[in-house]
Amino acid sequence: MNLIIQFFFGPERGPAAIVLIRLAAGLIFLSQGILKYIDPKMGVARFTRIGFPYPYFTAHFVGTFEIVCGLLVLLGLWTRAAAIPLLIVISTAIATTKVPELFRAGQGFWFTVSDARTDFAMLCSLVFLILQGAGAWSLHARMTSDGSHGESH
Repeated sequence: MNLIIQFFFGPERGPAAIVLIRLAAGLIFLSQGILKYIDPKMGVARFTRIGFPYPYFTAHFVGTFEIVCGLLVLLGLWTRAAAIPLLIVISTAIATTKVPELFRAGQGFWFTVSDARTDFAMLCSLVFLILQGAGAWSLHARMTSDGSHGESH
């Protein structure tokens, strides 16, 4: 159990350049979470169209996770732990919106590949952040610093 806690919440030692992946993933999830609250087409109406039960609750539940976890990723605080719910969100989005495109008339494989490019990039970014952590330029690194700054070896 200690190893798991250490993995998710231990000191950050990754390169400072990880901030670029955190910036992209964090801002995208933060903005999409906000949109689920302020734009019905991106929130409740979309979840209704996809067929989720209780679309009002579900849209806001997902939006809350996107806002909170997106902000944590952006700041580099508990990044690995915050990336897990976001990985579930993006995997669900791919399964419910992109995979069905494969079987729609006039769409198929190449349409789906093109339409899913952002989702795929987000999925890969989250897996990267889970494996690598927040990096040297993160709030987590600052809080757990042993006095050394910059990139690790």
